[in-house]
Amino acid sequence: MSVTYFELSARNAKRQARDYLVYFATVVLAAALLCAFNGLLLSGEVQTLSKSMNMMPLMLGMASAVVVCVFGWLVSYATGFMLSRRSRELGTYLLIGLENKQVARLFFLENLAVGGCALALGLVLGDVLYQALRAILLALFGIPYQFTLALSLPAVALTAVYFALIYLFALGRSRRRIRKMNIHGLIYFEKQNQGAVIRSGKGRRWVFAASVVLAAAGTVLLMSGSGKLGLTGAGCVIVGLYGFFISFASGVPAFFDRRPARKYRGVNLLVFRTLTAKLATMGVLMATISMIFTATLMAEGTGLVLRGLFIGRMTEKACFDLYIGMGEPERDRSIYLDYIEAHIPVEEDVFYQVYNSPDDQFMAYLKETNNYYSFYEQDPILRWSDYAALRSIAGYPPVELGEDQYLVHCISALEKDARGYTRPISPGGVTLELGGVHTEHLLQSGVTGQGHGYILVVPDRAAEGLSVHHLAYAAKTVEPVPYEDFYNLTVLMDQVWENTGRADQINTEASEKDELASQTALTVFPLFYLALALTMTAAAILTIQQLSESERYRRQFALLQKLGMDRRDMARALGRQFFLYYALPAVPPVLIGVPFILNLAKVPEPGVMVGLRSPAAITAFSLALFFLVYGLYILMAYTSLRRNVLPQDR
Repeated sequence: MSVTYFELSARNAKRQARDYLVYFATVVLAAALLCAFNGLLLSGEVQTLSKSMNMMPLMLGMASAVVVCVFGWLVSYATGFMLSRRSRELGTYLLIGLENKQVARLFFLENLAVGGCALALGLVLGDVLYQALRAILLALFGIPYQFTLALSLPAVALTAVYFALIYLFALGRSRRRIRKMNIHGLIYFEKQNQGAVIRSGKGRRWVFAASVVLAAAGTVLLMSGSGKLGLTGAGCVIVGLYGFFISFASGVPAFFDRRPARKYRGVNLLVFRTLTAKLATMGVLMATISMIFTATLMAEGTGLVLRGLFIGRMTEKACFDLYIGMGEPERDRSIYLDYIEAHIPVEEDVFYQVYNSPDDQFMAYLKETNNYYSFYEQDPILRWSDYAALRSIAGYPPVELGEDQYLVHCISALEKDARGYTRPISPGGVTLELGGVHTEHLLQSGVTGQGHGYILVVPDRAAEGLSVHHLAYAAKTVEPVPYEDFYNLTVLMDQVWENTGRADQINTEASEKDELASQTALTVFPLFYLALALTMTAAAILTIQQLSESERYRRQFALLQKLGMDRRDMARALGRQFFLYYALPAVPPVLIGVPFILNLAKVPEPGVMVGLRSPAAITAFSLALFFLVYGLYILMAYTSLRRNVLPQDR
């Protein structure tokens, strides 16, 4: 009996993996993701990439905790769903003499076998994925990558513990449920469906209208920028989504009942009946999946905005190999220059002054046309000779300036307004006309850069007698400034702060790139990790539900074929059913997520989110990433369903 018992478990496990291939593949990918990110979390190599990377285990640990809960919900849902679908089969085992505990053990073992196989495959795939993530991280820090195919035993062990907890919890619930059921309850367990929550038409309309208003208000509150209002907005969105799908599921039959002509037009009746049956049992589930998709889009959009923000700020600050802005004009510069002369080989450098214009006429113009804000009280001015040296140090081509002209060097966001300025300026009593506008990166941020967003470049004679705003030093070094030297310079900067109370600014290209890599690893990686896990889980549950109806669809279309329905009409009906099923939970997230991402991408300072980092581009990339993963599940489900359901595809 024991041999037959385990053979039956093995046979059922194989069939289960075949019938729920999408679920099995998702669990394999889940194991791979967990293993790969556990490898990063426990990697000593990753933590030594940068001083900032000591936060990496915490960030990935928090993300992994959420991902484990998400995948746990997937396994728990799929296990319960399979129990309901196989309840007649399991009830039949009771009829032929097996005891409840034996049937429970059978179900437990076959699902455990599926989970074990998925874990084994996922661990192998996880090592490959870990190597890919490791290569990306090393590339961010500019470190050569060497491929070594070797499983991290601590990462494998941690992933196995996660899976053990997930499966033991999910299967333990199913096992207890089976052991408590009698034959009748188990056989008819599949018939226990969710019914319409709101039956009255008036109540349905009120809930639908209120849910739409709540979701819209929640979206606005999410964009407020306030933590408390944002949390309130998130609550409104969640309540709105559940109200929408509950009232929508209850309202579809009523909508078609009041419009019989539309119900019986073309293949609408077939689509209507299928949609009604689905929504009647999936209103709450659809709302949950829609909420997950909303969180996915927001996570992807936030990750792309942060990445764009980090890149934009880095490219502005990293234009010089070494830059020091000194906030007091009268400060002794030797504290920094002596260290540089002794420790940092310099190829080309310039020590210069940023001046104050006698007035703020250009700044006032920008405030009128561009809602501009500045730390400066007058227009910042730079001498032509210093500007030419800075362009040479930064590697930009030389430009020309007439004796009676001035240039505007500004961030790209101010270029259009700068070119539209026609008034002359008169610093030092010299009248100058606009001779050109340039927008290369020139460290135009903070109090001690080349102005805040813009600076006016004038002939040297026009700067004579002007007051000095701050001193600055820029250098092109023979090699990138090592972290040790950058750190020692910051120690000197801290000493200046303690002695005078004034803050200086020190930037190196190497430190800014290191900061970019660290910020990306600490924020963008976990957000995309979470977004991928959420999308996979929600799409897998939708697909499990859809593919489980294959047999019913097959009988339905076989009957319609006998009744004379055209095959093209059957294909059209299947396509419409399929489109509505997958579109319903995705539409609200798009309507909520797109305004949220657009607003979030406009928050950073002007000139940072431009080009491929513009709000429109980031929103498009977020949608593309979401629908890429979601589309793969849709394609797999549609291909399988069309092949197995339509008579002509047999």
